[in-house]
Order: sequence, then C-alpha cells, then structure tokens
Amino acid sequence: MTTDPRFAEFDALPTEELRKRAFSTARHHGDLGFFIDLFRRLPAAAQAERLDNSTGDIGLAIDDAVALWREFTGHAYGDAEPVLRAAFVDYLLKHAPAR
Repeated sequence: MTTDPRFAEFDALPTEELRKRAFSTARHHGDLGFFIDLFRRLPAAAQAERLDNSTGDIGLAIDDAVALWREFTGHAYGDAEPVLRAAFVDYLLKHAPAR
C-alpha cells in the first residue's frame, strides 16, 4: 500500500485551512455531493435535508451549502473536528491537483 506523500502535508495544516482548500476544490468541480456528505457528519445533520440535491443550478446550490455550513458551524467544529478533518484530507487527496 502506497501512501500519498501529500497526506503529511495536508495533515499538518490547521482544520480551517483544510476546509478552505476542500471547499475551493469542491466548488471548482461543482461537487454538491461533497457538501451534502459534510452536513451528514455534523451533529445537526437533519438540517442537510434543507439542501436541494438537484443539479438545476449547481453554482447557486453550492453557494447555499457554503452559507448553510457557516450558519451551522461558525467554524467551531467541536467534537466533529476529527471526522471533518478526515473528510477534508480525503477529499483533497482524491480531487486536489498535485503540486
């Protein structure tokens, strides 16, 4: 099993920097599913149902997801931080371009 050399780089970053990079990458890819998955990991996961999972206007849906994220977390991750960090790192390893 080969470990991606970027793992150590990502793991050393603060959670907020990981979030910024993962959100930017997901926006670039129009990946609303990434945001939906994150909401399901939050304690207030039931609120994720407010998101429209259709792809009618993916840009607006992603902007809505980011706004909803800010509303629910205020960037205070609490007990969910380890799970969210893992999700951010995993997403970046799969989707971020190599430097």
